[in-house]
Amino acid sequence: MNRLSESANSIAVLLKQRRETVAVAESSTGGLISAALLAVPGASAYFVGGGVIYTQTAREALLGINMANFPDLRPSTEAYAQLVADTMR
Repeated sequence: MNRLSESANSIAVLLKQRRETVAVAESSTGGLISAALLAVPGASAYFVGGGVIYTQTAREALLGINMANFPDLRPSTEAYAQLVADTMR
């Protein structure tokens, strides 16, 4: 857990320096990324929000992604992560 906290602190510093923000859509991490970023003091300066999109039902209801439209796309791939990120934007 220390490594995660250290990473979150480093990310927070960079985001603040660059005046950038982040939003997180998680699946198998179950909210751990959001929790780590929010544990850093001053998180409201860079953390916009996040959600755990763990099931097909959640993916369809919250993001409007119907996997029937993407028959060759597998979760836990870069292509899937890109689709979710683009949809969240």
